[in-house]
Amino acid sequence: MTITSVQSLLPGRIASNSAEKQTAKPPPQLHGITDFPFKGYHPPQPEGYQQSQAHPDTSAIVIDNGKVNQSRLLELTRDSQLTYVPPAQVLISSRPLNRQCQFVGYDAYVDATTRGQLRNGFDPGSSVVGNWDVMEGVLDYLFLKLGVDGANGGVGRPILMTEPIANMGYSRKMMNEILFECYSAPSVAYGVDSLFSYRYNGGKDGLIVDSSHTSTHVIPVMNSKPILSNSSRLNWGGLQGSEYLMKLMKLKYPTFPTRLTDAHMEEMVHNHCYVSQDYSRELNGYLEWSGLEDRDRVIQYPFTEHVVQEKTEEELAKIAERKKESGRRLQEQAARMRLEKLVKKEQELEYWKDLQIRLENENKKETRRILEAEDLKDEAALEKMIRELEKSIKRSRNKDLGIEETEEQPEEMTFPMLDIPDDQLDEAGLKEKRHQRLMKSNVDARQRAKEEKEREKARVAEEERLDREERENNFESWISKRRDNRKRILQNIKDRDRFTADLGNRKSLASQMRMKTLANLASDGPKKRRRGGDEDDFGANDDDWGVYRTVAVGDASDDEEEEDLNAMLDSAEKELLEFDPEFSEHNTFAAQSDWTKSLVHAFLRGPWPFDPESQREAHQLHLNVERIRVPEVVFQPSIAGVDQTGLIEIVADIINQRYTDPQDQSRLLKDVFLTGGNTLFTGFDERFRNEVRGFLPTDASLNVRKASDPVFDAWKGAAQWASGSDFSRSSVTRQEYLEKGSEYIKEHELGNSIW
Repeated sequence: MTITSVQSLLPGRIASNSAEKQTAKPPPQLHGITDFPFKGYHPPQPEGYQQSQAHPDTSAIVIDNGKVNQSRLLELTRDSQLTYVPPAQVLISSRPLNRQCQFVGYDAYVDATTRGQLRNGFDPGSSVVGNWDVMEGVLDYLFLKLGVDGANGGVGRPILMTEPIANMGYSRKMMNEILFECYSAPSVAYGVDSLFSYRYNGGKDGLIVDSSHTSTHVIPVMNSKPILSNSSRLNWGGLQGSEYLMKLMKLKYPTFPTRLTDAHMEEMVHNHCYVSQDYSRELNGYLEWSGLEDRDRVIQYPFTEHVVQEKTEEELAKIAERKKESGRRLQEQAARMRLEKLVKKEQELEYWKDLQIRLENENKKETRRILEAEDLKDEAALEKMIRELEKSIKRSRNKDLGIEETEEQPEEMTFPMLDIPDDQLDEAGLKEKRHQRLMKSNVDARQRAKEEKEREKARVAEEERLDREERENNFESWISKRRDNRKRILQNIKDRDRFTADLGNRKSLASQMRMKTLANLASDGPKKRRRGGDEDDFGANDDDWGVYRTVAVGDASDDEEEEDLNAMLDSAEKELLEFDPEFSEHNTFAAQSDWTKSLVHAFLRGPWPFDPESQREAHQLHLNVERIRVPEVVFQPSIAGVDQTGLIEIVADIINQRYTDPQDQSRLLKDVFLTGGNTLFTGFDERFRNEVRGFLPTDASLNVRKASDPVFDAWKGAAQWASGSDFSRSSVTRQEYLEKGSEYIKEHELGNSIW
């Protein structure tokens, strides 16, 4: 056995020929998967923090507190370093070190032990901090990587942190307490990430569409000031898209041999999904055979393949020679055994013939004594034995000589003793009469069976005659019966397969009924026998044994068990092929089961055959309709079960209902700004532009643009804003925190307002 990685795969499989399609499909292009986002060790980079010591009041630590923490130091207008830290932490007690070890960020994915105890700093499905122990550990790790020495018991630099729109006061309060109490920050300011991105890209009046990791927001901006009261939120983002793809993959491959992780799903969404310009039309033809090999993406997971050593022609020739020699020896051995058996039969025949000759000169008493000593009833039994031995010896000799035997007609048996009354017979005569009565009953039984067989043959011939007459006189009724019969057989096959599959599912009705039967048997069966108790009489009645059939296959009858459904289906389809003009080879069950015509196969395995014995193919995921279905949720949330309207309807509502002034509408439509990682899908801006246009007047001007870097422009805009004078005016100082409390906030044009 060899362990094969994704990088070492050499795709060389070609699709097999089918009844309809003889053209071979090219082998699939395999896409690998990153096991875990472990980046390795990165040493601290204290250069930026050391350079900022000369100007501590004009430098700041900027933290984009979203999916990835991005921290950077600014010295006047010069940039220093950038650090990315996922908000994840693991605490593990190490017995060899006798201490608790902490892993933060990408380091938390270092091995299986840490990955199994991973904790996230945000509440599930949101961008609101909920686990403050994790957040404190992430900030510790972040400041250490930035080279913060903590000589004065704190970071010694102002902090600017982004937050989601309409962030809760409790979350901001806890963050203030950590930054001021634990890190002794001289001042702290907060701002909305999407507003920083819009400012960085030069926006003043327009409509911000921020589709980020956990949600999608639409924010109107007038005179560089966000109108948060007219903003709307859709609870769908990149995180929900990854979770949705996870559900789809688990439904699609319920027995996939490898564990699917959130990191895998996120990578697939980023690398293989795109926004369809006409979702309904493209979905209808997505699984069509033509071009499916280009639309279907094959994700190959690592696997262990069983390698079979191929033998050379010389080795195969030696094996064939050994088999031939072994067969020859077996034939010789069988011939010797047949010869020995023939010699033994000839010796027995000679012995019995000598005994028969000797009995001719003995009296009746001595004859009876000799026959009883040889376990023979009478001389007739001896004669019968001699006759059977002669036939057996003759048959064996003819077989060795290759002479075909002619079947001898059996002599008609007579039973004269049955006509003689019992009082006229002695003991030997009565015994012989009983023997002849038994023989006559056997002959009569064979005769009745022969007559029954003849009657059955005649009945079948009569049915065929009547069937032929019905076909010739009333063809429509006859063919309708044949079609109904085929449907019934197909339904029985489906029921049988479904029942067999349900037996493997413990929660299915079939398995529950089977277990109920077993439980009833256990409760109703004989208890442990005690002295004087009843004996176990199970099996005395023939009906007792039917319980095993019930446990094995359910409540099916014996007739249904004995039916060969496949043979019956073949016979029915053969008859329809011969007489039904509307039934062709394409309609047969075998043709419909062909994988080249199966929509389910195209959905699960693409346009290539599937070998269930191949570990390589068993460890493959096929992304096809999921590539457009996952990004489509932001436009049609109902397909994922989200009870909200789509992004286009939200934008149309803000434009047409909340701003009725045509001048305001024109100002918003002249700069529709797309930001956030969920807008990076190919075709997102084009689809957005085309569908929003359908809700606007024909003469309305629409300009849609995307952020230069939808993921990092939020941090860049915050860093740019921190270098200006507005930052110091909008920051809450430590003295203000102590005087006015942790809930105190200063409003500014890029932050949340106090509602």
